[in-house]
Amino acid sequence: IRDSMSDSEREKLAEARNLVQKKLLQTMDLRRVDVSRMNEDELRTTTAALIHEIIATEPGLPTGVDKARVAKAVLDEAVGLGPLEDLLADPKISEIMVNRYDQIYIEKGGKLTLSDITFSGEKAVVSAIERIVAPLGRRIDESSPMVDARLKDGSRVNAVIPPLALKGANITIRKFSKSKLQDTDLIKFGSVTKEIMEFMHQAVHHAANIVISGGTGSGKTTLLNVLSNYIPEDDRIITVEDAAELQLGQPHVVSLESRPPNVEGKGAVTIRDLVKNCLRMRPDRIVVGECRGGEALDMLQAMNTGHDGSMTTAHANTPRDCIARLEVMTLMSGLDLPIRAIREQISSAVHIIIQQSRFPDGSRRVTHVTEIVGMEGDMIQLQDIFLFKMEGYGPDGKIRGKFIATGAIPELYQSLQERGISVDLSIFQKDRVL
Repeated sequence: IRDSMSDSEREKLAEARNLVQKKLLQTMDLRRVDVSRMNEDELRTTTAALIHEIIATEPGLPTGVDKARVAKAVLDEAVGLGPLEDLLADPKISEIMVNRYDQIYIEKGGKLTLSDITFSGEKAVVSAIERIVAPLGRRIDESSPMVDARLKDGSRVNAVIPPLALKGANITIRKFSKSKLQDTDLIKFGSVTKEIMEFMHQAVHHAANIVISGGTGSGKTTLLNVLSNYIPEDDRIITVEDAAELQLGQPHVVSLESRPPNVEGKGAVTIRDLVKNCLRMRPDRIVVGECRGGEALDMLQAMNTGHDGSMTTAHANTPRDCIARLEVMTLMSGLDLPIRAIREQISSAVHIIIQQSRFPDGSRRVTHVTEIVGMEGDMIQLQDIFLFKMEGYGPDGKIRGKFIATGAIPELYQSLQERGISVDLSIFQKDRVL
């Protein structure tokens, strides 16, 4: 995609693309090609044939331009998503950010870089957005200038057009990973150690309620997906998400997805609606992709009323911030609860907070595994079990550091011991490097 094209080659390609696009529209008008009656395959075949015909007979094409490249660029923009087609096809790219038609950033290996490919113009970006949202029965226009959608492959799309987007229509795509990461992958990447993963395995298996906390793009959903696969196979699991990303391997899973309002502004089904409803579906475990608002109260009540082993994620930068965030989200439920009552709910509902962080070198790591150990006065008491200690940067610019145990033995392991279940307490030895 980002090959070594010279500036002059890029200019020639853009000139040829614009010329062929104009000719394509003129030819379709003259021949009265009725695209409304065609299915997707027919439209692509017909358009491709016309493009090749135009390129073969057009004398005005710049000399030396790569005709195959021109044909692909015009076809992608005419019936596909334009330059996004190639970016979506590249498995190494995890996110695509179109700031305006001639500025597209991509995330590769955790690093953001400016791509050297562009749309032909502002109209082409809006057309791509319309192609994404139209099959979903949604629209984007001045009266509805923001939209959340999903591609066929599961990738999440957010689009904003003027007047809200001041520099032109923009698109953000978080690609759906086709290959499901396993616990061994996270250990291999250095995101976590074998010992910490084993602790998390035991916590999930023995029904601890877990909140994964972290910033945007820190890997919360990836970790939630890995941990969800530790849930025993005979449990009935209900997942609730904004956009379906979780890929659970157990046989007894019901997946629910929220729905935005339709064109008339009706028919919205929120995460909160789904969390309330799934309590009537006899779940053993509830897994909520992300708590953002009042559904946090329903989630806490579910955790407190026999649905142990439930999990969710929240946007926060530290475990202490995560507690504060849960408090704020619970207040967003509209119930006028005293802050102490909310803290008591959180303290009794949540057992473990796992903090996930993204570092400047693009790497993602679990930085805290923290236990909620109860209330002292009006404050929730936290106890770190494992920490990642950053030690600086290596000569390659990569983060250096180590995972250590704090010496605290979690209540979960103490109760497992009391039940006669064999557990390895040596991993909690103070200052042990894992």
